[in-house]
Amino acid sequence: MTVVTGIRARQILDSKARPMVEVEVETATGAWGRAAAPTGSSVGVHEAAILRDDDPASYRGQSVRRAVANVTGPIAQHLTGRWFDTQAMFDGALLDLDGTVDKHVLGGNAIYPVSVAFLRAQAAERRRPVYEQVARGPLTTLPVPCFNVLNGGRNRDAVQAFNEFLVVPHGAASVDEAVEMGVLVFQELPALIQRATGRGATMANSFGYAAPFADPRAVLALLQDAVDAAGCADRVSFALDCASSEMYDPATDTYELNGERVDATDLVGHLRALTKEFPLLFVEDPLHEDDWAGFALAVRELPRTWVLGDDLIVTNPVRLERAIAERAVDGFVLKPNQVGTITEALQTFEKASALGMLALPSGRSGGVIDDVVMDLSLGLQVPFQKNGAPRSGERVEKLNFLLRAAERLPTARLADLSRISRF
Repeated sequence: MTVVTGIRARQILDSKARPMVEVEVETATGAWGRAAAPTGSSVGVHEAAILRDDDPASYRGQSVRRAVANVTGPIAQHLTGRWFDTQAMFDGALLDLDGTVDKHVLGGNAIYPVSVAFLRAQAAERRRPVYEQVARGPLTTLPVPCFNVLNGGRNRDAVQAFNEFLVVPHGAASVDEAVEMGVLVFQELPALIQRATGRGATMANSFGYAAPFADPRAVLALLQDAVDAAGCADRVSFALDCASSEMYDPATDTYELNGERVDATDLVGHLRALTKEFPLLFVEDPLHEDDWAGFALAVRELPRTWVLGDDLIVTNPVRLERAIAERAVDGFVLKPNQVGTITEALQTFEKASALGMLALPSGRSGGVIDDVVMDLSLGLQVPFQKNGAPRSGERVEKLNFLLRAAERLPTARLADLSRISRF
């Protein structure tokens, strides 16, 4: 039994210097937990609502003092002094207080850090790491990190429709080797971009390098050159986050791709050709966030890779149920702040894993230093997890988390991706 004795909140900054909510939950034993609410650059319309002040005089409308006030006001009043046996009981009280599906009354960015802070407070009471608090059994494996090293979008050199190009050191023998391989490949890219374009590499919105070509095939070929130059040939595979909602035009029902407008069938056909040429472990969000039929088409047409839903599923168990019924995904991207509470995120994970579907824990582009997704990655024993480029502090800290975990769990081995790879 955990008795909540205090809840505090404040406005702090995320990795992009945008305001976000930070919360501390204290218990009767003196244990406490702290958590913050990150946000992404690409935010799905079905995610839990992010409550901002919309005051142009404060961070140009991005401040979150209303959400902070909701934590220190109604949430603290509702929860302080009460006891909770489980995370589900605590989160249930939060959800009852808000009373809406998308958490727009209190704000998902108010509810989420309270949920995570309670999880950490309970772990502190039991004097164990958070990953042991969420573990479903023995911790025998460590997740393989995936590195988002080239970022798409509209940049100086090109309009690259696909949002993220990732490298996956599937052939590494240890976490230490996997981290080093990802770093080495990333460090090869500036020289290769300079040689290919005659211009220096630029940092993109998610802290990787801006993709210098509009053609996804050319970007993947550049990545293959970087892998070869780093001495990692045949031990590194690739992955894509298409984030296709960003390039979708509902008026014409088409997507931008390599300077053209294409329909869903053409886009899936293009991806199919890429999966035949390159070792692609997974493809995330190949169609826009409400194209259930398009996702189902991708699952049928892309047998050499895993089709994962991010904006389609938003870590929501109800949306996952529909995806299962329509055979629209092979798995989902686990971002707990999308749905709003740890309990809901774990429900989605359990529903997917029971059917042999993959879950890919991922941080957000506006990240935090001690992201709970790392504890989820380890505690839930997933085969791989998604990191950003090895550049900024909150992204490097995720790698350091894995390096420390490898030392603390000497009998745990890096997950064997050969068991799930389809290429």
